[in-house]
Amino acid sequence: MNTAEGTTPISDRRIKFDFEVTFSNGGGIQGQDFRLDLHAQDLSDAELADHIVRDLRLLMVQEVRILNREIIHERHKRAVQGPSAEAQESVRYVDLSHTIVDGMVTYKGFPAPILCDFLSREASKSLYSEGTTFQIDKLVMVGNTGTYLDSPFHRYAEGKDLSDLDLRQLVDLDTVVIRVTGMQGRAVDRGAFAATDVRGKAVLVHTGWAQHWGTEQYFEGHPFLTEDAAVYLRDQGAVLVGIDSLNIDDTRGGTRPVHSTLLGADILIVEHLRGLEQLPNSGFTFSAVPVKVKGMGTFPVRAFATLKQ
Repeated sequence: MNTAEGTTPISDRRIKFDFEVTFSNGGGIQGQDFRLDLHAQDLSDAELADHIVRDLRLLMVQEVRILNREIIHERHKRAVQGPSAEAQESVRYVDLSHTIVDGMVTYKGFPAPILCDFLSREASKSLYSEGTTFQIDKLVMVGNTGTYLDSPFHRYAEGKDLSDLDLRQLVDLDTVVIRVTGMQGRAVDRGAFAATDVRGKAVLVHTGWAQHWGTEQYFEGHPFLTEDAAVYLRDQGAVLVGIDSLNIDDTRGGTRPVHSTLLGADILIVEHLRGLEQLPNSGFTFSAVPVKVKGMGTFPVRAFATLKQ
């Protein structure tokens, strides 16, 4: 380390001090000639107090008093630690959800969300002190809005509703992506999944249809899974199936065999995903958590992938 003439390197400097700690639930402790390696030019009393609390893992601290502090010239006792393996491992998050905006149409025939003020900032001025305002919003929408998750209750009266779902079904799921972009026809059959191990995994079907989001084309001729594909995913042990399309089922006619098959086996469904082209085919996790509402089967989610690099 290069240092100016007449100065001591930081690695040769420590702080020696006394301290007194009192606890909010009664009692206290004291320390004399406590020494701390100095990794900066100086530390304030507040910073020293924080070090004491962290180093000793103290709880319910009411006050820390620093006394008789002085800088001494002494080699650091602790080896400088490099970044841990976890710190070196970077994490990237990929947002897979559409943004909900006032008046948007997710599915023709369903009412668009209405976003408005319950209490505006201007109106709140009369309720709070000068300079303190709040915005409280009101959102009216059906559960099938934006990117949403279907629970079994969506299809079956006796099925699990949103409040019954275990977080293990929703968070950090091992995931595979099935690519069917550019396929001939609209139906994604079981053959698309046969080469991939789906047991215990979230299965995200990348059709490329999300590129039409916000246009009339999104509502016409969308890709969908066949009943055979749903039966295969059920029998092979998938835990969640998502798609970047209008519906996981063929909406021509009144039957919904994919919803019936998957939700009947407690396999969750996420529809209207986006951004699947940004993901690898495997080696990452998927999360999609709705709010915890009793007696409701479907609700928007902030779906995202977690990629460790």
